[in-house]
Amino acid sequence: MLSCNPCISFGGRISSISTHSMKANVLHNHLKYIIIGDVGVGKSCILLRFTENSFQANHKLVGTRSIEAGRKVVIIDGKEVKFQLWEVSSQESKFQLEQCTPSYYRGADGVMLVYDITRRGTFEHCENLSNILSETKENYHSEIIITLIGNKSDLNNKRVVSFEEGKQFADEHGFAFIETSAAMADNIEAAFIESAEEIYENIHYFTGRPSFDSM
Repeated sequence: MLSCNPCISFGGRISSISTHSMKANVLHNHLKYIIIGDVGVGKSCILLRFTENSFQANHKLVGTRSIEAGRKVVIIDGKEVKFQLWEVSSQESKFQLEQCTPSYYRGADGVMLVYDITRRGTFEHCENLSNILSETKENYHSEIIITLIGNKSDLNNKRVVSFEEGKQFADEHGFAFIETSAAMADNIEAAFIESAEEIYENIHYFTGRPSFDSM
């Protein structure tokens, strides 16, 4: 068990990952994620860091609707878990995002709701989207795991949203919570791997399929 990192809150199990000891469910090894949030919060940078372990400042994906943005295969205990990541284009307005629900999230296993810890407005805008996501989870997709991500933790000297605020917000909505830095590669892989574990726990609870721990 790795030591707890104050920037991660998934039950305090993982702080960083170099090797993976969790076991994947070979019957359900394809996980679809949707990454949403305001313009400039680092959605594309998070995706690029996770899928290619690279960072490009001001990196953006072009498009007016959501697009399939990246894939990554993670080997966990010798088994493949395939991550498919979709990013909502920065051009999409809140109104358009709201119109995408619930069909927009159909088939998604996880949602990453991202804000910038140095811009309070991006955190406040999570409220509208969180209500939509909570309703989607309650009424249409009970297995989905939603993670609130406070990105740009490397800019702590410019922070305007505290860790405690993010954690409280996530707890109130039933989301997982983590702070990340795509620039420094802090907690990026942990965010996806740990949420994957939660997804498999939900699959086990709702369908009876094996969880990581029972494989």
